[in-house]
Amino acid sequence: MADEKKPAVPPPAAARPPPPPPKNPGFVTATIDGREVVVKPGTTVIEAAKSVGVEIPFYCYHKRLSIAANCRMCLVEMSNAPMGKLMPACQMPVAEGVAVKTDTPRVKDQQRAVLEFLLLNHPVDCAICDQAGECKLQDYYMKFNRQPSRLDVPKNVKGKRVALGPTVTLDQERCILCTRCVRFMREVAKAPQLGVAERGNESFITTFPGQPLVSKYAGNVVDVCPVGALTSTDFRFRGRVWFMSSARSVCTGCARGCNTFLDYLNDTTYRYRPRENEAVNKEWMCDDGRLSYKYLNTGRALAARTGRGAQAQVVGRAVAEKQAAEALFAQARAGTLAVLLSPVASLEDLLAACHVAKEGLGISVAYVGGRPDGWQDEFLKRADENPNRKGLELAAQAYGIALRPFADLVAGVQGGQVKGLWAVGTEVPDAAAVAKLEALEVLVAQSYGDGPFARAATILLPASPHSEADGTFVNFEGRAQRFELAYYPRGESRPHWALAAAIGQALGLELSFATGQEVFRTLGSKVAGALGDFQWDSMPSIGKRFGIVPLAAGTVDGRLAGNRDRVPSETSEDYRRALARSR
Repeated sequence: MADEKKPAVPPPAAARPPPPPPKNPGFVTATIDGREVVVKPGTTVIEAAKSVGVEIPFYCYHKRLSIAANCRMCLVEMSNAPMGKLMPACQMPVAEGVAVKTDTPRVKDQQRAVLEFLLLNHPVDCAICDQAGECKLQDYYMKFNRQPSRLDVPKNVKGKRVALGPTVTLDQERCILCTRCVRFMREVAKAPQLGVAERGNESFITTFPGQPLVSKYAGNVVDVCPVGALTSTDFRFRGRVWFMSSARSVCTGCARGCNTFLDYLNDTTYRYRPRENEAVNKEWMCDDGRLSYKYLNTGRALAARTGRGAQAQVVGRAVAEKQAAEALFAQARAGTLAVLLSPVASLEDLLAACHVAKEGLGISVAYVGGRPDGWQDEFLKRADENPNRKGLELAAQAYGIALRPFADLVAGVQGGQVKGLWAVGTEVPDAAAVAKLEALEVLVAQSYGDGPFARAATILLPASPHSEADGTFVNFEGRAQRFELAYYPRGESRPHWALAAAIGQALGLELSFATGQEVFRTLGSKVAGALGDFQWDSMPSIGKRFGIVPLAAGTVDGRLAGNRDRVPSETSEDYRRALARSR
């Protein structure tokens, strides 16, 4: 035994050399399609590629939702992948020194295969699909596939026009099961009302038994759906998106001031869509705000009117403005005039109105109108359903005008102290109290709509809402936000600031504003200190914005209506000439 040889002990393995120090300390440096990218640790490949202008297609990925990595559309080659497998760019973080390739034949074959698989049972109903023009299946098919289907058996048949709730309609045959909607409802809306039923080829999105999709944020699932499966019940089949134009706007549904796109055709607004703003609404909005556009289209006051009831008659706006100035001045001289200001009006509207009230009519107290309070949550919605209450407070403070509640105005009317009223906006928190205003001798109302308040007016001046002007709202946090004109004012209506300026001119004030920008430049200095670093031109220009303007009768234009080159703008000569002709 003593002579038995002991097994040889293998030499210790050579220690691996430490990884090289990062090229950019504190950051990760890699290459994507030969382009160097420097990003923060933890950044996914798909976001890193976007930062250097490389597009990686995807369906299930959304930067504000958890990673599902189930569509497999974003697979790419990575130098650190195990066994050379293709890796999902939405899930893999960028690593130091890694080389990523997104345009190799292998990646392209994978993309074509995924698209073919997704389209096997997809109904080819693009001509009647409500999402046509906004569908990633259409876009990616034309860019990455363009191959005919090889399916030679009947396609699966699933539910059509499935009402998930009051605001969302589902076409189950179009769904690609990316689960974005499921994740949004669970993670963002905090109302897990959607799920995937069945298995395999029979799977479909549906609500849980007895739990319809009734969340106040359900409309956002339409925005996150990358195909035509989830559609807005309100917008379905009302218009083709490629005929429409979009203006950058602000939701007027509450004091949050969610940033939106206002989609319109000619002089009609068709929908709101949330616009990304990390500091305000990220890229979401509530359903009440989403549907709040309808007052822009229906029930509008589009012509000036004098007299009430049977004595009411339509007159030219210039005539009504002059009569309004005379009637208001007489009431101001008698000490029986009051001013009602609406927090639905823009900052420019309120600055012009306060200027005329103070300098032309000697008013030192104004009453606050506006919509009554609604519901509130801890996510976006505010109980105050007026977009510019903070702006109203700033404008009044700038001119030394004290603000009083609407109830005080009603009491003054009933007590006989108030016999004349100038209402800049006819939204009031107590609709039942409008009947009491009929006791006024003079009621000059600048109104968007032709409702009970407008019908009680002795002089009605048609006002243009925010869709027909450039201007500013100040939200409950004191954040000033620009919105831009979508289309020119309808009928004889004009923005509140233009109507107020016309009354001021008739009172002898030197007021001459052609645009909202001129109002802000002239009067905005009074509130500039409260707006922080806000600048009127801070909204970046988007250059040529497709827009629609009326064409002369018989004019033939071979381009699609939404792709005509002329753009509505308050700064355009067309707009200035229109205002000049209206005087």
